[in-house]
Amino acid sequence: METERRAVITGIEAFLPDYILTNEELSTMVDTSDEWIMSRIGIKQRHILKEDGLGTSYMGAEAVKKLLKSTGTKPEEVDMLICATVSPDMLFPATANIICDKVGILNAWGYDINAGCSGFIFSFDTVRSFIELGRARKIVLVCGERMSGMVDYQDRSTCPIFGDGAVAMLIEPTTDLSLGFQDSIMHVDGIGRHYLYQTAGGSLYPPTQKTVAERLHYIHQEGQPVFKYAVSRMADVSVEMMDKHNLTPDDIAFLIPHQANLRIIDATGRRMGLPNEKILINIEKFGNIAGTSIPMVLWDFKDRFKKGDTMILSAFGAGFTWGSILYRWAY
Repeated sequence: METERRAVITGIEAFLPDYILTNEELSTMVDTSDEWIMSRIGIKQRHILKEDGLGTSYMGAEAVKKLLKSTGTKPEEVDMLICATVSPDMLFPATANIICDKVGILNAWGYDINAGCSGFIFSFDTVRSFIELGRARKIVLVCGERMSGMVDYQDRSTCPIFGDGAVAMLIEPTTDLSLGFQDSIMHVDGIGRHYLYQTAGGSLYPPTQKTVAERLHYIHQEGQPVFKYAVSRMADVSVEMMDKHNLTPDDIAFLIPHQANLRIIDATGRRMGLPNEKILINIEKFGNIAGTSIPMVLWDFKDRFKKGDTMILSAFGAGFTWGSILYRWAY
């Protein structure tokens, strides 16, 4: 009889660029202020990869190097590497493949996953399938974004939001079914393409002098519709996960929400009935790193976690994509 398995995170490391863009500096670049940004979004600063010739694969590779060292894993032991990103080095080849080359992972296969700010939860759900099926034993999941490369620093509505960084996780199987990845609920709705998108650079509008001149290669966001969808969908799917598993607020150790906006996070926590101390937030110092936000929280707060802690990980992103994962910390 096939042994049942759960996917567990057995190591996590992060890389953040040295340069920190503060609200004060941002206010010299565009018509905004620290008070405006903090009151509407909740971000104080964000890390930015400024060096020319470096991209998401650079940050991802640096995080993976730290991960292999801290977990005592040899590159040749890795079976698979998945990279969740909306800011790949190039449209092709996959950033996952480039990272493998940079860190000496030669016996693995993998690819990129683009699910907007839901990138981590969608890719983690994918990875757990390979673990549960026994198709891989050591998978490196990299979430990395150079969002600053897509941000229009003339657009005061979007340029304060995003930051750069990468997180690498080692995911392995366990036969202790009480730990690790327990369940997921995932959704998509293509109506999101009208409200949150990058117009040019793909096959619909390939790059031309005209698309560049018209600033069509930057993030475009219709703030109110995105906020409305995000608040309802992220809260709904989090409560749905609680109801599905008969969980009360007392049963949940932590909510790990996507770090998009403090008001969205607060609304989700209230719907779940959670006290503030159970809602983990680091948006103030890192900003929104898209699909890297949730793993950045896991890395940032990992010393607070205890084995068996029940967590709900919830995100909403471009697409629209949204979902939640029920996870129990494994170490």
